[in-house]
Amino acid sequence: MAAKRLAIVSNTPQLDAELLLAHALGVEREQLLLNPPAEIPDAFEDLIARRERGEPVAYIVGKRAFWTIELEVAPGVLIPRPDTETLMDAAVAHFDGSAGPKRVLDLGTGSGALLLAALDQWPHSSGIGVDRSAEAIAIAQRNADRLGLAERAELRVGNWSEGVDERFDLILCNPPYVAATAELGPGVGEYEPHDALFAGDDGLDAYRALAPIFPRLLGDGGLAAVEIGFGQAASAASLLARDGLSARVARDLAGRSRALLLTWV
Repeated sequence: MAAKRLAIVSNTPQLDAELLLAHALGVEREQLLLNPPAEIPDAFEDLIARRERGEPVAYIVGKRAFWTIELEVAPGVLIPRPDTETLMDAAVAHFDGSAGPKRVLDLGTGSGALLLAALDQWPHSSGIGVDRSAEAIAIAQRNADRLGLAERAELRVGNWSEGVDERFDLILCNPPYVAATAELGPGVGEYEPHDALFAGDDGLDAYRALAPIFPRLLGDGGLAAVEIGFGQAASAASLLARDGLSARVARDLAGRSRALLLTWV
């Protein structure tokens, strides 16, 4: 019944209902599916009502799985999407056969998703995450603490690479790339931070700001993986492939252009 109600606002109503019921019961979804409850808690109705109003499940339950880690999320940060794991897939392929990157930089770190996923992937790595939102950095710091990664993760409030002057083996970046007039899915524009979504009239303002940063901060043999929006591969590449950097496209599981991979020519 809950899934039927959520079908109006969600493309995954059954999954949403299961996650919300598990949250109301205080168990993981897997436990719920293996041992269905005899009674439905009263709190479940309130959770379903919030989802019906468009509030994202991740904000309701306060967490989201990403790569190999689970992150705290709240309205102050963008909810990590599975598509963003394309950047991690590309990084793993780039460093295959090696010990991995020594130093990692995550520009616009938000919840810390990409930086902390990289540090979890490569135990000998350390890195910096930068975001201009103090609220986002506070959430990222809590995630680093809870995951036991705080000693290897330095989290800073700043505007892109402000105050950063070293070279990195791996740079990860999921910038805002939505055009100001673009339509978003239900609950996205109403609940998620606009600074993490919108990037000017054409959605390319963040790439313009980032273009001179990558040549300055990317080390020899390194990789910069930058997420892009639908239809932005050519336009973003024209901005980012400069000063000796080449750009190639990485596709997500649906075959869509999802990231630009920048390396030294």
